[in-house]
Amino acid sequence: MKIEVWSDFVCPFCYIGKRRLEEALAQFPNRDSVELEFKSFELDPNAEKFSGKNIHEALAEKYGMTIEQARNANAGVGQQAATVGLSFNFEDMKPTNTFDAHRLAKFAKTQGKEALITEELLHAYFTDSKDLGNLEVLADLGSQAGLDRQEAMQVLEDKNAYSNDVRIDEAIAQQYGVTGVPFFVINQKYAISGAQPKETFVNAIQKVWLEENPAPKLQDLSGNSALDASCSDGSCAVPNDKE
Repeated sequence: MKIEVWSDFVCPFCYIGKRRLEEALAQFPNRDSVELEFKSFELDPNAEKFSGKNIHEALAEKYGMTIEQARNANAGVGQQAATVGLSFNFEDMKPTNTFDAHRLAKFAKTQGKEALITEELLHAYFTDSKDLGNLEVLADLGSQAGLDRQEAMQVLEDKNAYSNDVRIDEAIAQQYGVTGVPFFVINQKYAISGAQPKETFVNAIQKVWLEENPAPKLQDLSGNSALDASCSDGSCAVPNDKE
């Protein structure tokens, strides 16, 4: 079973949804048979690098609300994050452009570090208040995920490196009609949109698993002679000696 996850590193519900999926997989007996693949999606491809404007100001400006309304909205998201063990530090969060972070993730994938760098980037942004638009910061995070820092920096400094990989993911998302993330696709057949409750992921995974691994259907060759030679429902057939 393959689960593809479209997400952005500055999307709070992407981090929450990732945790809920992981919780669902943790209780799935066949977890080792599930392949996770993370796909790139930019919430705002035109976003500027971090300008010093905090997340409350950025949200208020984007949606035409007051700073207090933005702060309250973020607090609500933070409460949801806490239910899955995440701690969001909205006060020091640094909104920025994530294209370079996605390129780094694509490089990490070639090194077998995709899952590790995805977690590092999300945690760095939401909990540690790191600037994901800063190449030095990204190289450090790559190193923490097990990448060679010098190689990671070389990739980041080459603006064309892995750019096409990111664009391909985004093009596929567009073909699917994805307008928001997180977006989960199971076996290129079923989709789950948003950070749904853990139970939604559990039910979806079980449904797909049963489709792929149906219970065997046996052809009965016993014939009529066996009708009186079996037990069921706590009782056994009694031969009729009068016949």
